[in-house]
Amino acid sequence: DTMATSKAKENILKKIRQALSHPVPLPFPQSEGTQSVFHPPADDSTVVFAETFTRLQGKFAYCTDVADMKMQLSLLFRNRPWSKYYFTDPEIVRLLEDSFPGYTDLPSCDVAITTCEYLSARTGTIVLSAAQHKGRTSSIYAPVHICIAYTSQLRNDIREVFVSIKEKHGNNFPSMVTFATGPSRTADIEKTLVTGVHGPKEVYCFLVDDQTSL
Repeated sequence: DTMATSKAKENILKKIRQALSHPVPLPFPQSEGTQSVFHPPADDSTVVFAETFTRLQGKFAYCTDVADMKMQLSLLFRNRPWSKYYFTDPEIVRLLEDSFPGYTDLPSCDVAITTCEYLSARTGTIVLSAAQHKGRTSSIYAPVHICIAYTSQLRNDIREVFVSIKEKHGNNFPSMVTFATGPSRTADIEKTLVTGVHGPKEVYCFLVDDQTSL
């Protein structure tokens, strides 16, 4: 039912707007062991990720489908002084090559666009791996990192992410797994928090809804 699906998506957007306008403290920071200390309902993982990711200075966009994602990307690109977009991931090429010009020289690019392995909702983390085509290099080299992810890639926490990567790759576990939690930051420059020193100054996550049951 189209009306029911639209209503469900509007409810998600409403919850995200409410969460972002009424921030709450992070859950109690326990280590990631065999039991999680925080179990959001499955339907709320999008809201949890959006809230945590934006609190960590990430920029979040919820997209109802791929067409909506492309429209929101176009709007962003029109309002930013960027011209060189680097993407080599086959999925990104398939999605964007007809809409946006790709740029092949990573050191000179303004923006790197990647996919990811999974998202950790509780920590607001984008998880990339060596199994992705230059995913690690792209995400840390460019001044702006844009990640295109799907709601089906959301996991509650890092422990669940590792379980999913193990199930996905089996014996071919990636040689390197990278956790990107917001823009690059360091506090060792005269004890002042500085962003963008060893990585991107801006990180965007465009989360595409591919679970129509939501």
